[in-house]
Amino acid sequence: MSSSTVINESELVKELQDPKRAHAAFNKLMQTYGEKIYWQIRRMVLNHDDAADLLQNTFVKAWNNISNFRGEAKLSTWLHKIAVNESLNFLQRERARQGINIDDDSQDTFVISHLEADEYFDGDKLKAEFQKAIAALPEKQRLVFTMRYFDDMKYEQISEILGTSVGALKASYHHAVKKIEKYFLG
Repeated sequence: MSSSTVINESELVKELQDPKRAHAAFNKLMQTYGEKIYWQIRRMVLNHDDAADLLQNTFVKAWNNISNFRGEAKLSTWLHKIAVNESLNFLQRERARQGINIDDDSQDTFVISHLEADEYFDGDKLKAEFQKAIAALPEKQRLVFTMRYFDDMKYEQISEILGTSVGALKASYHHAVKKIEKYFLG
């Protein structure tokens, strides 16, 4: 089953919460959303091995908490929110471990160094520069930019995942685009 396959999320939730059907339903969940969530995580942490670990953590957390899922948001939105939180917590732990203190206006040298060291990054020079420009964004702008630009998420869905107003997200995206343009134009 590919990530483009349309599934009935409410039926999948019922299957996930039924002990007799949970394992098969969880496999369907991973097949449906695994690749998309991997890339969301990967664009945040940039390193393949870290992204794979965080993807696994995301699905473990979903498995352990599916009985608490009440359907107030879409299942896919809930998974993305878990992935974002796992990624942000990972980045925060890694920066603390390395003694890096960043605020919203400083370059994230930790993320940039991960991009440069990633053996799986096969992008050409322009792609690498684009990734460096994205990595240089403040964390919140980087997150909004990648979700909108790469994942083509609507602002409303990003709002549900991040708990931020649509207006603030549009402003973050606009500022991110301007900073990326400035990165290339000098």
